[in-house]
Amino acid sequence: MAVPTESTLLAEFTYELRPVERGYANRTLYVNLDTNTIYEKPVTQQMKDLFTGGRGFALKLLWDAVTPNTKWDDKQNALVIANGPICGITAYPGSGKATVVTLSPLTGNVIDSNVGGYFSPFLKFSGFDALEIQGKAAEDVIIFIDGDTGKVTIEPYSFEPEDSHLVGNMLTAFYGGDEKGRRGVAVLSAGQAAEHTRIAAINSSWYDVRRKEARLKQAGRGGAGRVFRDKHIAAIVCRFSDMGGDNNNVADMPLVRKAGQRINKEIAELDDSQNQMRRIGTANIVDVMDHFDLLPTHNFRFGSHPESYKIDSKVWKEKFTQGMPDGCWLGCTMSCSHGVDQFPVQTGPYAGTCVTVDGPEYENAAGLGSNIGNFDPQKVLELNFYCDTYGIDTISVANCIAFAMECYEEGLITQENTGGLELRFGNADAALELLHQMARGQGFGVVVGQGVRYMKEYFAREFGADPVFMHDIGMEIKGMEVSEYLTKESLAQQGGYGLATKGPQHDEAWLIFMDQIQNLLPSFKDKAEALHYFPMWRTWFSLHGLCKLPWNDISPANNKQTKEPAKVEEHVENYTWIHQGVTGKPTKVEDLLAQSERVYNFQKVFALRMGRVGRKHDYPPYRAMGPVTKLEYESRQDRYDEQLKRLVQLDPTELTTEEKMKALRQYREAQYESLMDAVYERRGWDANGIPTVEKLGALGIDLPELIEVVEEAKKKV
Repeated sequence: MAVPTESTLLAEFTYELRPVERGYANRTLYVNLDTNTIYEKPVTQQMKDLFTGGRGFALKLLWDAVTPNTKWDDKQNALVIANGPICGITAYPGSGKATVVTLSPLTGNVIDSNVGGYFSPFLKFSGFDALEIQGKAAEDVIIFIDGDTGKVTIEPYSFEPEDSHLVGNMLTAFYGGDEKGRRGVAVLSAGQAAEHTRIAAINSSWYDVRRKEARLKQAGRGGAGRVFRDKHIAAIVCRFSDMGGDNNNVADMPLVRKAGQRINKEIAELDDSQNQMRRIGTANIVDVMDHFDLLPTHNFRFGSHPESYKIDSKVWKEKFTQGMPDGCWLGCTMSCSHGVDQFPVQTGPYAGTCVTVDGPEYENAAGLGSNIGNFDPQKVLELNFYCDTYGIDTISVANCIAFAMECYEEGLITQENTGGLELRFGNADAALELLHQMARGQGFGVVVGQGVRYMKEYFAREFGADPVFMHDIGMEIKGMEVSEYLTKESLAQQGGYGLATKGPQHDEAWLIFMDQIQNLLPSFKDKAEALHYFPMWRTWFSLHGLCKLPWNDISPANNKQTKEPAKVEEHVENYTWIHQGVTGKPTKVEDLLAQSERVYNFQKVFALRMGRVGRKHDYPPYRAMGPVTKLEYESRQDRYDEQLKRLVQLDPTELTTEEKMKALRQYREAQYESLMDAVYERRGWDANGIPTVEKLGALGIDLPELIEVVEEAKKKV
């Protein structure tokens, strides 16, 4: 690539470098790729008071950018990336997160997706709380934010590589130069497949000084990578070389350090005996999920498999590089970002090369493993690698492939329809070929890459497949594929998926253990309270640029003796200290929850504005609730028969399997309806899931434009 010169630049913007103030840069960077204009917007005190930061800022910027009629591929649609006031501190683990917000190609609705790496802190320290991008470039471009010199440029992209593992390394070297300089460069990119699929991810890099290469994390959910490439963005590069111990210029560093010292001591002393996040990361729970019949297998038909030991935590522990910190931001002692070094690629364009595979994390191992019937760790890793470098969301693509495989095995689609691919469970080679087709923009892989909702409509229209059956087995809600937990026996987790505003992602409410294993949520009221409280914390992390793992994936030694162990109250106290320490504002738990509730309700109103009105949008497919097929029922017949006796007061002895399935379905669907009622009431919403004007007033967000949306929504139900 030729070094950009003044004559080759498409746009250049110079800004004043100034320090962050108590966690805020107090500016948004705006880029329009249609007009090649760049400027800064102020972050007002009202914006901080109402929307806090991170996801809140991003949602407000997107709200102002679009209309109810804006589509995901309109120039008007904005791609917004935001950090948060706590993002970038190094005294507490898990503080390097960004939130990406846009209108989704999958859902047609506003989505948010979080991602690690160094980009988010570097963006803030370069001078900006958020980056907002509108328009579409005429050709592929790089947006370069230089926090060292105070310049932002739009540059033509003249590199050859398209895929993220190459782009990340190449641009890190190009803009960083020597070894020291590379540490100060972070790159956002999306690979070839992001141009052809709706389930595309954005990769966020950081330079791994031990491996001497750029590593990748993903903003995977909702298809933000497709928007990224639709705008002809090849990469966004941020450079910031002057990292110190307090780039946030916090109000009370001793208070921040007090929280950090407490949790870092717990991680050092307890991680090995709890979840081994520093040795295995989230992949530690594959065997746990299998043990409790929660591991999605064969498109969520089953919750365990005799071969699951081939992809369990012991396997990944042996393959992961050990003995080095694997955090995706400075100071993260949780260090869960494991990878497999020198992995030999066997298929596709990189066959014969050795690469670093980031992961697998649990979702990848479960989705690309058991859910498609693949128990070959080599194939799991290869699928993982290609998803990342091509820019494909691992959760969505796993469910898409699993859905296509079940449709194939059930005879809804044929080998002629698939272009010759035998899409049977366990055929990992066929799954890999689908990924390569997505990257090339050719073949049946492109169909699969449009998502489960698209496939349901396409298979019915083109092949005459049964739409009712596909609706029951298609594991998507609101157009987004369900993350990798079997929820048949957890009503609370069904609600955690169905009632999530953006779509069924576990980062909103992970209640399956509390509900199913520990039986801590016996009543609808208990479940509703949990479906209020826990999403508020997950929201709060996204407002501030924090990872959720240090919250509850390590617990204090005395946590089980506390009143509510699931809430990990000591760590909640940590967050009050950190918030007060960064911002200087006296902080109670209620203050943090209020921040979340304002933004959570704002996002719900945003969804209403985009036409997502009514209970139907909060309803999961029946497979998330219970058995769709005889095979499923009979695999757990003793369990289901007992439930019919105990819960339905029905003697199953003389009933056919079909009759038992019908009775069980009626009961479980009625239970879910009652759960929806309880959750809506707890959240301050009406019976159709619309926030009341009174609720908006109590939260201080009864703004005229929000009230107008709410009133219009009431007329549509």
